Amino acid sequence: MNRFSQGASLLILVILLAHSVDIEAQSCRPSGKIRGKKPPPGKCNKENDSECCVEGKLYNTYDCSPAVSSHTKAFLTLNSFQRGGDGGGPAECDGKFHNDSNPIVALSSGWFNKRHRCFHRITISANGHSVAARVVDECDSTLGCDDNHDYQPPCDNNIVDASKAVWEALRVPRRDWGFMEITWSEA
Repeated sequence: MNRFSQGASLLILVILLAHSVDIEAQSCRPSGKIRGKKPPPGKCNKENDSECCVEGKLYNTYDCSPAVSSHTKAFLTLNSFQRGGDGGGPAECDGKFHNDSNPIVALSSGWFNKRHRCFHRITISANGHSVAARVVDECDSTLGCDDNHDYQPPCDNNIVDASKAVWEALRVPRRDWGFMEITWSEA
């Protein structure tokens, strides 16, 4: 192969790789936006540093989540699944509240997959540790800023919202609880 052919082949390979990365990045783009509403007094629980909607601010919504693999990248957030906690109402899978001492999670809407992952176990890995957790709820990526969602914005499309037990099992110091990069997979 001459230098021109090698250069042309390399250029074609780079273009194909760039195109495939672009296609993957486009596979889960925002599906819409909602405008934030100011929460009525006492209606947005800020436990675990939860964010309350800001009146007039536009928030992205997602009908999808990134593809699930053996090492799906995500962000772990902290959530209370107990009555009166920042998770709002009862869990989507069974209509019940759950004790935060159990390793349980809510998944972004695309991963929750219209309840198809209810009660499935997933393995969450970070900091050289792993924990198995049970899916009991949806971290709604399609709606938010209303009473049903505790006047919190929609979740991003790559969230694993976890109980305190998950954070403890991953041996994350309490001062660092709230938001961190993880990987997860089906258990």
